[in-house]
Amino acid sequence: MAITPQWKDELRARITLSTLVQRSVKLTRAGREWKGCCPFHEEKTPSFYVNDQKQFYHCFGCGAHGDAISWMVDQQGLQFMDAVKELAGMAGMEVPAPDPAMAKKAEARASLIDVTEAAQRFFVESLSGPSGGVARDYLQRRGFSPQVMAEFGFGWAPDDRQALPRALMQFGEDMLEGAGMRAANEQGERYDRFRGRVMLPIQDARGRVIAFGGRILDKREGVAKYLNSPDTDLFDKGRTLYNLHRAAPAARQTGRVVVVEGYMDVIALANAGIADAVAPLGTALTEMQLELLWRMVEVPVLCFDGDAAGQRAAIRAVERALPVIKAPNSLAILHLPAGLDPDDIVRQKGGAFFQKLLNETTPLVRFIWETERDATPLDTPEQKAFLRQRLIEQAFKIEDEELRKLYRRALVDLYYAHLYPQAIEGKNSKGHGLLSSENIALLRYFVSDGSRQSLIRATLAALARHPSLISRYIERIWKYHPRDDEVRFALDVFLDAGDSLLDGTALPEKLDEIAAWKGPINFPFLKRDASVDFVERCLDEALVILIDKPDAENHLEQAKKRFSADPTEEHERILLDWIQKKAGIENRQREMGRLFQL
Repeated sequence: MAITPQWKDELRARITLSTLVQRSVKLTRAGREWKGCCPFHEEKTPSFYVNDQKQFYHCFGCGAHGDAISWMVDQQGLQFMDAVKELAGMAGMEVPAPDPAMAKKAEARASLIDVTEAAQRFFVESLSGPSGGVARDYLQRRGFSPQVMAEFGFGWAPDDRQALPRALMQFGEDMLEGAGMRAANEQGERYDRFRGRVMLPIQDARGRVIAFGGRILDKREGVAKYLNSPDTDLFDKGRTLYNLHRAAPAARQTGRVVVVEGYMDVIALANAGIADAVAPLGTALTEMQLELLWRMVEVPVLCFDGDAAGQRAAIRAVERALPVIKAPNSLAILHLPAGLDPDDIVRQKGGAFFQKLLNETTPLVRFIWETERDATPLDTPEQKAFLRQRLIEQAFKIEDEELRKLYRRALVDLYYAHLYPQAIEGKNSKGHGLLSSENIALLRYFVSDGSRQSLIRATLAALARHPSLISRYIERIWKYHPRDDEVRFALDVFLDAGDSLLDGTALPEKLDEIAAWKGPINFPFLKRDASVDFVERCLDEALVILIDKPDAENHLEQAKKRFSADPTEEHERILLDWIQKKAGIENRQREMGRLFQL
């Protein structure tokens, strides 16, 4: 039996990581985590964190990251199986018989790092040699400082199909190919993958070379400008971020991570003094890369080129993020000037200008709104309705229920504020302008599900003070499902009052008791000088919240279930219809703030 991922998950679950680490490192509580000085590098200010819930440790200074097993290997110096056996003994678990194939694979992986590290030394030496002159001229024209060139490990791959086997004779052909350094054509001829290219090492979170990226200097028909190593046992492009091991400690200081499109952008920013940048490696951001970013900061900045391709890349990244996003994590989007990438900007306008741009990012919710708003014309009612439909569909991509609701509300708010600003920004009867943020908060309080009780009591009190309105509203009010005996009592009194109004008999004395009801909010329509006309208008809106909104929510949930079980066009039409009806009700909630003069 092999050691399976499931077995390792159980082992980790039985080990309290902070207790294990505290055997050799002094930790102190930091919220839900533990922190201390990193054992993997010298430091005076703690940047090493242990998270028991997520079962990993991470150093924001050097990038060291791992679980209980890697702790025993990297910090205690044990071999993998020895670490597993010791942890299993602590956890009271039996160790499965080792899988010889897996053990051999782990050993081969360690050996492949020897290959990539040796290849990196060869490329650096080649850059300073006779064949590297064209590369040195290119890097000088780009304005990279010697310090940055040395830090990022620039090298040169000679334009020679067999340079590496001659330079790295200690490694066999299979190891060179396994590390992604060599390839073979259909005739079986093996050759160097990187030739005539400026080379950059791609490193893991601990700074070990695991792959390469190369930029060609002369234009060749059918040859890619940039070329990365293929996926190997060392390198998985979807789980790797370029420059992570440098950006992580920098992000600890700035509280920010900037995601750019390519590694040359990363280096250009570093050359301009911006050290907290990373880049994916030829693919759209993956869920794993997003998780790596969120481990460093809560709101990474996505910075894409200011052209159509950059906008499409930003949209793809957002679509990948929405299903997995959870508070407090989010994304911010940096819009670059049209036709410019980060490299262009820092060369033309300097690092200070780019730093200024980083202070003008767009929150994720607004980026979604602006992208959908600008995607199609909004000249007809159908186009406007289609925009609202797309916005709601974007919100439904979010799996976290509470966040999904908040995004849906925010996007619909932006929709109505853009298309119908007069309904949101108009002046009220007293001549006041926009609702203040405090009044908006109060409005949202009294129309929320938890505060409908306040609103129904105020509605009943208003009717008791204006009995002439009872017959108009009694039928609708009876659709309200009361939660307490007092409201049921009031409804019975109103039923009697309705009969009295019809037959001309005296009104029930208990109306006075209901008219005296007061709640936590001083609703304007309960004021003594409120006119009947004003009260009537307010009650119309109140019943939308009390009666129509719950009814729409109920129908919407039923429509969702029907469509999920049987996704026909008819069920889809019904679902969209109820989505639009509920959105219309939510728009009326905002109008209530103006009408109620809050």
